Amino acid sequence: MNFIRNRLVEYGVDVAFVDTFALIILVSFIMLLCIIANFVTKKVIIRFITHIIKKHNIKWGNILMERKVFRRLSHFVPAIIIYYFAASFPTYKIAIQTLALTYIMIVAFSVVNRLLSVFNDIYQTYEISKTKPIKGYIQVAKIMIIIIGTVLVIANLMGESPFILLSGIGALSAVFMLVFKDSLLGLVAGVQLSATEMVRVGDWIEMPKYGANGDIIDISLNTVAVRNFDQTVTMIPSYALISDSFINWRGMQESGGRRIKRALFIDTSSIQFCTEEMIERYKQIHYLRDYIVNREKEIEEYNRVNKVDRSNIVNGRALTNIGVFRAYINEYIKHHPGIHQEKTLMVRQLAPGEHGLPIEIYAFANSIQWTIYETVQADIFDHLFAVAGEFGLRLFQNPTGSDVKALGRKVDSV
Repeated sequence: MNFIRNRLVEYGVDVAFVDTFALIILVSFIMLLCIIANFVTKKVIIRFITHIIKKHNIKWGNILMERKVFRRLSHFVPAIIIYYFAASFPTYKIAIQTLALTYIMIVAFSVVNRLLSVFNDIYQTYEISKTKPIKGYIQVAKIMIIIIGTVLVIANLMGESPFILLSGIGALSAVFMLVFKDSLLGLVAGVQLSATEMVRVGDWIEMPKYGANGDIIDISLNTVAVRNFDQTVTMIPSYALISDSFINWRGMQESGGRRIKRALFIDTSSIQFCTEEMIERYKQIHYLRDYIVNREKEIEEYNRVNKVDRSNIVNGRALTNIGVFRAYINEYIKHHPGIHQEKTLMVRQLAPGEHGLPIEIYAFANSIQWTIYETVQADIFDHLFAVAGEFGLRLFQNPTGSDVKALGRKVDSV
């Protein structure tokens, strides 16, 4: 300031206006210096760093650029210039330095927050991030930094020790507990979810209470985001996964097979013993030839040993069309290319009811992909619906309008 004032006096400027002109010139010089420094930092240094990162394809550097960490760092330069030029204004020195230091602190905490985001982004590039996400911990760290930063900034503006403010915060702990209730619950839930690996990003979960049925796309401090199969997104509170029940289909996905558990309902009035003609016809079916031959020998031996009188079909053992049909289904799914042959495979009868006799297929498709699984399941039942009549069996279904009309026409014809 003295240097500028002396130069103005030498150039013959009126002494009454020297201080004003000197102040304007110095402020203009500082502003110009800040603009030049900011320009050089952003247009030269940051561009040079960007060029190096892209040239060498530094993955971490790309993440730093995406989060604009270097651009945020460039804000330090003008603030530092203003801080050190504060001595030129003795009257306002303390105020200028306080404001400049406050700005530097705000920028510093902002940079730390962005670095935490960068750390999370880098962590997510590793496979372990799917099993042990740290986004919740990062968010807790950000909250702590915001709280500490706010305390330090206020203390700096007030010119007081931050420990005085921190002692007052203890009295407000109950308020903080209320305000950050969800965050605290989410933190505890996040620790449990991560430690026990209850859920991971990419898991298919089903939680009817929250209308969630889809894949987990994000696990944060307070919420778990689930992209449903209809492409909607459901946000579930993190602590709800600890306190409530849900289905995680990860086990099915990791097993490599997806369960098929569906029944055919057989009209019980169509079940009968097999005649000689039916048995001969069944022998022509590829999957049944060996079964029929072996079962005939077994039944004949049983009846001979027990001296069963076969003049009445009720006596002894005999083949039934429902038993042969079950054997056919079992062989059919054993030879189906879409069925996992190393997992449980079973064709069983369930308890008969008002809808007939259920014949349930319990097996596993050898693919967990939804479309392939549904195709395999539909292919099996398409075939079984079509061949049931070849065994003299009728599939049960409630009468439809066309059935009633057909019955009416028969009655009218009589």
